[in-house]
Amino acid sequence: MFVQTPVQINLKEFLQLPETKPIQEYINGYIYQKPMPKGKHSTIQTFLTTAINQKGLPEKKCCAFTELRCNFNQRSIVPDISVISWQNIPQDEQGEINNSIEIAPNWVIEILSPQQSSIRVIDNILFSLNNGTELGWLIDPQEKIVMIFLPNQQPQIKQNNELLPMLSLLSDWQFSTQEIFDYLTFFSN
Repeated sequence: MFVQTPVQINLKEFLQLPETKPIQEYINGYIYQKPMPKGKHSTIQTFLTTAINQKGLPEKKCCAFTELRCNFNQRSIVPDISVISWQNIPQDEQGEINNSIEIAPNWVIEILSPQQSSIRVIDNILFSLNNGTELGWLIDPQEKIVMIFLPNQQPQIKQNNELLPMLSLLSDWQFSTQEIFDYLTFFSN
């Protein structure tokens, strides 16, 4: 569940605050606390990030980041997984990734935690899509479904062994809902 801080501040003031655990996001002038990831959430986040990077990094197509703070259009959000195309990864003067990410990711992946507000998470995905994000996934480990978000389209529900739409940079890759939820039993195989 997100916890809203009742005091309104601006984005600049928010970004000057020390980072917290659990992570906080800045939305419409308010601070919201994200829940700490639990076992299923963390497992999917870890394995899915690795799978995306194994596909996107070798050919310098994209990079998947976990819990990366992204600041754009007066919001500061921390998607569970942010995928940024190679050419959009912001660099500093030394050629290293910037500490401050001031763009919407190309692909936003959120993993619903128990007691987390799906409305607040969907709002962040839709906000990202309205600011340049190409693809959004909302993964629900309890229900074993993935809700797909594409610009200017109604959300879609994928389950069982259905193929999931991919970032255009990874269009040659096929990935199913079942592959995501198979990560939850990695230790029993």
